[in-house]
Amino acid sequence: MELTPRKEKILAAVIEGFVKHGEPVGSKIIAERMGVSSATVRNEMASLAELGFLEQPHTSAGRIPSERGYREYVDRLMQVRELNPQEQSWIASRLVSDMYDPEQLLSQAVQLAAEFSRCAAAVTTPGGTGARVKAVQLVQTSRRTAMLLLMSSAGTMKSKMFRCDYDLTNDILRVFFRIFNESVTGKAVSEITPAFLQSLGASLGEMYSLAGAPLWALLEAVDDTAHTETLLSGQMNLLLYPELGNVRRVLGFLERREELSDLLVQKPGRVTVLIGHECGWPELEGMSLLTARYSVDGQDAGAIAVTGPVRMDYPGVTAILEYLSRQISMQLTMLAREE
Repeated sequence: MELTPRKEKILAAVIEGFVKHGEPVGSKIIAERMGVSSATVRNEMASLAELGFLEQPHTSAGRIPSERGYREYVDRLMQVRELNPQEQSWIASRLVSDMYDPEQLLSQAVQLAAEFSRCAAAVTTPGGTGARVKAVQLVQTSRRTAMLLLMSSAGTMKSKMFRCDYDLTNDILRVFFRIFNESVTGKAVSEITPAFLQSLGASLGEMYSLAGAPLWALLEAVDDTAHTETLLSGQMNLLLYPELGNVRRVLGFLERREELSDLLVQKPGRVTVLIGHECGWPELEGMSLLTARYSVDGQDAGAIAVTGPVRMDYPGVTAILEYLSRQISMQLTMLAREE
């Protein structure tokens, strides 16, 4: 059965009232807002309950949304607002001080997501096995030590120090620089395996005996690029919501970074919303998860997300995630193109 425009308005009003106050919403409040009788609203609310969009926790109480009701609201009824210029300016000022440090930028962004939503927030760092090597640099730091820098298409730059048992020279470093860049530039980090590097070392001929330390540094830098981290913020905000019950169980799940990271692997594009049981974990019962993907130079690179009670300000959280994901994408792309 398709919802009539009046049913849609009543459903949206119940959800927005429940999100704001945390109490079942009665027919009188909605009737006053819509300019119809309480009896009309009660009949429509009863019909919405029969259709599975509303629930009645107590006989004499008002109505609260069901998970199906929230899904209908998120998919069809809610109006996503734009952040106002003052909010955008304040966020930009918080991010700009960290724009040249990708990890600090993401750390600041996830803090902002938690502050705005008053929920818990998470962000994954760029990288992953699909990232490609953009360039390898070698910088001598002392007579026998040097630093290897690996830049990737995901906007990351990983550095590794290495020490040789012979004196380094500019000529030796130039040879390593040429061979490394000719061999690995453009390759996905998943392709640069120990076997691949062993084969590369063997191709160096008489220089093979000199290449052990820099090849090992290259492998470690590749491993770091392939590994992504999940940063958290605002976990204690969840204590503000008594309906969550066992918050410790939720907090325990959030600390399992690998499983949380898997939940954030959503399709790029609009903000993805998982409601209640859709999250797929019993620890997240009664929770929702909103995720926005960000990109680096047009390539999907990571995600920023907010999780909190199903009773959540979906339009407001969607707005902040959309804005932050755009800012992260823009700033990390600028960094990647400068390298």
